[in-house]
Amino acid sequence: MARRIAATVLGLIIALLAIVAVPLGVLTAAQDRTDFIDETADGARTLANVAEERLGDGTHGPALARSIRSLAARGDRVTVYDRAGRVIAGSAGGPVTAGGVPGPRPGSVRSYGAGNRLVVLVPVVPDSGTGTLGTVALSRSTATYDHRVTVLWTLIGAVSAAGLLAGVVIAFGLARWASRPITSLAEAANRLGGGALDTRAEVSSGPPEVRRLSATFNTMAARLESLVHGHRALMADVSHQVRTPLAALRLRLDLLAQDSDEATAAELAGAQEEIARLARLVNGLLAVARAENVTAATGPVGADEVVRDRAAAWRPAAEERGVELTAATPAPVCALARDGHLEQILDNLIANALDALEAGGSIRVAAAEADGRARVTVADNGKGMTGAQQRAAFRRFATGTAGGTGLGLAIVNRLVLANGGSAAMSDTPGGGLTVTIELPLAGSPRNFRRPGALSTGNSTELNRF
Repeated sequence: MARRIAATVLGLIIALLAIVAVPLGVLTAAQDRTDFIDETADGARTLANVAEERLGDGTHGPALARSIRSLAARGDRVTVYDRAGRVIAGSAGGPVTAGGVPGPRPGSVRSYGAGNRLVVLVPVVPDSGTGTLGTVALSRSTATYDHRVTVLWTLIGAVSAAGLLAGVVIAFGLARWASRPITSLAEAANRLGGGALDTRAEVSSGPPEVRRLSATFNTMAARLESLVHGHRALMADVSHQVRTPLAALRLRLDLLAQDSDEATAAELAGAQEEIARLARLVNGLLAVARAENVTAATGPVGADEVVRDRAAAWRPAAEERGVELTAATPAPVCALARDGHLEQILDNLIANALDALEAGGSIRVAAAEADGRARVTVADNGKGMTGAQQRAAFRRFATGTAGGTGLGLAIVNRLVLANGGSAAMSDTPGGGLTVTIELPLAGSPRNFRRPGALSTGNSTELNRF
């Protein structure tokens, strides 16, 4: 933004200088040339008046010679022609020629440029005013005029350069004044989005509109911080207030079941299953809420190592169910994610795939770079989902499994979105379901942190929703 503002101001200044300075220089130079020609013509007219006595009366007084010497003393060359084109008088250096043709051209005043000299032809007119007696040709050096024009353009160039330099200072100062608070506000918004809830923008500088925007941003950030902290406190309260009575209720049912008959014990066992399902539902809701309110900073993670690590952790459970679990990581892949999130995503997806497969099924987990993103896929060859089920799978409580709560894929979706990625479902070629996770790339795979190890037991407990 600062560059655009500076470029716009400089463009306006350059256009103004081009519109004002260049025409001014051209007009001034043209006026100087006109003045120089008029001055030279005046000298030639004065000499023509003196030469009229010589050509008209035939007298040979010293006035003409003195006038010629006076002009020659300042560097001019003069030649006086009669009506027939013969040289009557002149200065040293030979006759003055015009356009390469020696001799006069009777008529009004005429001027020619001959190299670095100006030639002016003035007719010698008799007192009667009719006809011409001859012509005076005066050649004057243009060095004085050229010097004035050079000084003029130098002065205009210096003034333009000074104006342009002042414009550069003003443009960059204005650009910094206008863009610095906007840049600071953008950085503050980025930090707030990254989880630094105590971030506030500076409101002490910049245009009034930007200062008002910064103040509004600070109000929003303070409100958001208050809401998030309140949400966290609510989650802690719910976790404590709900789990404790559930545990107490399960203990009471266990005690009752010990002294009950077979029919009553069966009913109590069903009640304990409902309590266990309610506990899983509470845990799932808390997990979704935590995924929606993550505030830790993202960092580089070796997606290929996470894939191999989680496949190895889940392989014993898969073999126990007769399911083949493989990992495909042809090259290092460095994704940008929060610590532990990719592990949790894969644990949920692998657990859901295992629940959907029967003995003899297979799961393939892969990681690769694609279209400038880190792509992780979990593909199974089970019964898959319909299009409507796929569209609703990432919503809360959407489940096609009896006894499930429909929160596992919702947790996956919230974690992926919290890390700036996307999640999608598609049919596996040949049958089954493929879940594709795309996360931002983090650059060089040599600098990422190694994946953390999550125990299969904890992940299983989390993913049985």
